Amino acid sequence: MQTYLGTIVGVLAAAAIALIVVAVVHRLVRPLGRRSLLMRELSDHSYRPFRVAVTVLAVQFAVRATTGYAVGEPWRQALLHILVLVVIVTTAWLVASLLLVTEDTALARFRTDVPDNRQARRIKTQVRILRRVTVAAIVVLTIGVALMTFPSVRGVGASVLASAGVIGAVAALAAQSVLGNVFAGVQLAFSDAVRLDDVVVVEGEWGRIEEMTLSYVVVQIWDDRRLILPTSYFTTKPFQNWTRTQAAVLGTAEFEVDWSVPVQTMREELRRAVEGTELWDGRVCVLQVTDAVGGVVRIRALVSAADSPSLWDLRCLVREHLVGWLRDQRPTALPRTRTEIGDANSDLAWQWVQPRRPNPTPAEQGVPDDARVFGGSDDGDARSTTFVGPEEPVDAPR
Repeated sequence: MQTYLGTIVGVLAAAAIALIVVAVVHRLVRPLGRRSLLMRELSDHSYRPFRVAVTVLAVQFAVRATTGYAVGEPWRQALLHILVLVVIVTTAWLVASLLLVTEDTALARFRTDVPDNRQARRIKTQVRILRRVTVAAIVVLTIGVALMTFPSVRGVGASVLASAGVIGAVAALAAQSVLGNVFAGVQLAFSDAVRLDDVVVVEGEWGRIEEMTLSYVVVQIWDDRRLILPTSYFTTKPFQNWTRTQAAVLGTAEFEVDWSVPVQTMREELRRAVEGTELWDGRVCVLQVTDAVGGVVRIRALVSAADSPSLWDLRCLVREHLVGWLRDQRPTALPRTRTEIGDANSDLAWQWVQPRRPNPTPAEQGVPDDARVFGGSDDGDARSTTFVGPEEPVDAPR
């Protein structure tokens, strides 16, 4: 009875002392959180696991100290074993909370609510993948250490190690796809091929990377659907990443019109349309004739926007504006089918038209040259340098 009473008193005293020490440390650290984000996160998120771990450790020391003369008692061995298991679990909880607080503090330095957030999104992706790996590793190690406290498990350790090669080979064959996705997730996190909030085109769908795990990637499609893809998809198949280097992108709107369309006038109308909207970022506004076959002229309007959602709305706006302008101001430029019927001599007046003087160039008209994608402006010259083609091969000597 004295042994039990001494153990109970020692446990209560140790727990009280531990709680007092933890409370004092918490009061000392909490004011430091006003100046340090790390201290504030530690005070808010690591306080509970720290209190539990210190209390359990103090209780274990008290039990060992107060039951030293009852070494052979079975209840002592069982109680100490339970306390050791609880200490292992609470220590793992404390270590996991410290690592998560460190990761959250590192993420707080990188903001994703700014226009140029490419580096922040890359760091955020890597840290989130590392967090899942860290938690999984801590759980596995905790279970392994807890099992090693049982003598029967330690006794079969040698045979388990001897058969580890065979078990590993069988497990690798059985979980080949799962392991492939895990390694693909780690590769995506550090290869910078795709990040959170990147705008991508996969499987013919346009969307945004919403979530990345070790096994799958969630793509939020523009119409709020979710496309779930394995991580190995992004390492084995091609896909479009519109925001890998920057969010600004280019987009086109194409029209098929009659040969009588006034291209320069339409070009000026395009510029008036984009200058009157905030969707245009002011970089690129080009209108070009890209094809002229089959009785129609194909005209492409190339515009730029700060991000892909703005570009989509800008392209729709350009189409609506130019379609209305052609219908109301240039109805003769709408696509038409011509049929001419005449005699074999072709000497009728309407069958031969004297060629007119060619239209003056934009430079002769004194208007800006908006007819070139790879030139005519600083941005076009830079694009021309970036997309320069290979030099022509030198003829072999004869």
